[in-house]
Amino acid sequence: MFLPLHDDNPLAHVARPYVNVALILFTTAIFFLTGGFDLQLVEANALSFGLIPSVVNDIAELPPRFIVIPEDLSYLTYAFLHGNIVHLGGNMLFLWVFGDNIEDALGHLRYLLFYLLGAAGAGYIYTLSDPASQSPLIGASGAVAAVVGAYLVLHPKVKLWVLAFGRIPLRLRAYWVLGAWILFQLGNLLMATPETADIAWWAHIGGFAIGAALVVPLRRRGVPLFDRGLPEGQPPAGS
Repeated sequence: MFLPLHDDNPLAHVARPYVNVALILFTTAIFFLTGGFDLQLVEANALSFGLIPSVVNDIAELPPRFIVIPEDLSYLTYAFLHGNIVHLGGNMLFLWVFGDNIEDALGHLRYLLFYLLGAAGAGYIYTLSDPASQSPLIGASGAVAAVVGAYLVLHPKVKLWVLAFGRIPLRLRAYWVLGAWILFQLGNLLMATPETADIAWWAHIGGFAIGAALVVPLRRRGVPLFDRGLPEGQPPAGS
């Protein structure tokens, strides 16, 4: 519905969001190292490193040739795999636009912890939604949803440049864009069809809720919630 392009939200506490940049570069590198455009290799790595509910819930076992890591580690590794370049590009674009400000609000190490907890928590909620599923979950969408949830809690008044419906440039406040995003996830969850059933809507919704909750205790002392003290139309002050 809305494709984010840029936010009017300068950094106030860190000079460079190098953890966010590192996550983008690392995830992109993993995409190419684990198959890239080779669909068969991507599928094999999804079995080895993706999050399979029936496996982590001890309902099924992987064939021995696909067992590479402890099954519980897949709560993290799944978030660094992607099925195709569009899947990767969409997640990394959201992370590029929103992740730097969350790193700014939390600090470098706490942002990394936040991202990994968001990935693991979103994955766990997905496994609860369909415990016997044998389909591997892959993608950073759950962790990115946590970033989106945190951004909405911290910066709902910030203006975003977006492409509406992939073609109309608009400048809107974050609460309109991200509010529409979560409503889109909820709507698709309620109206899932066979064509959309393979999309992990529960991971998106769970990640969003986890991020919105975690950012409150993890943020730097003095970082306000909901842009409190920010007049309408004025961006946050930068350093």
